Amino acid sequence: MALEEIHREMRVTKSNDSLGVIASGSAPVIDPKGAVDGTPSRAPRAADKVIVQDLLVRCVIGLNAWERDVHQDILINLVLFCDARASGESDQPTDILNYRTITKAIIEHVEASSYHLVEALATAIARICVLDHGAARAIVRVEKPGALRFARSVGIEIERAAEDFGG
Repeated sequence: MALEEIHREMRVTKSNDSLGVIASGSAPVIDPKGAVDGTPSRAPRAADKVIVQDLLVRCVIGLNAWERDVHQDILINLVLFCDARASGESDQPTDILNYRTITKAIIEHVEASSYHLVEALATAIARICVLDHGAARAIVRVEKPGALRFARSVGIEIERAAEDFGG
């Protein structure tokens, strides 16, 4: 369908105090308040981010027999989504997503752990961030430096929210 035809099929209506777009066909209708097809929208996703870069921790990780006998360096990077409006206004530590507490919990978990896969380790870290410490979402990158001969590191990056853990 050409762009001109799409524009012809759309009509804009003014309803109450918001501008809604109503389209014919199967495309969803989205209004400025975030509702789709008249269904009330969820609260907006947290857009503020706490960033932790290159947290270096050691643990047993890997599939090879020799990897099961040694602690290897693991680099962890986090992007923790939160709503920082309250802490930005209050300047009070009680209103923050406490990255120090979160990273201490991650360090304790990782150093005591034994995983075969970086995917499983990343998922456990995301669970700590989201379920145990209240991050709205977490992007977790776990890397094994030196895992490949000609690469600085190899790893995985995942993104999880509470609903990914049944929460």
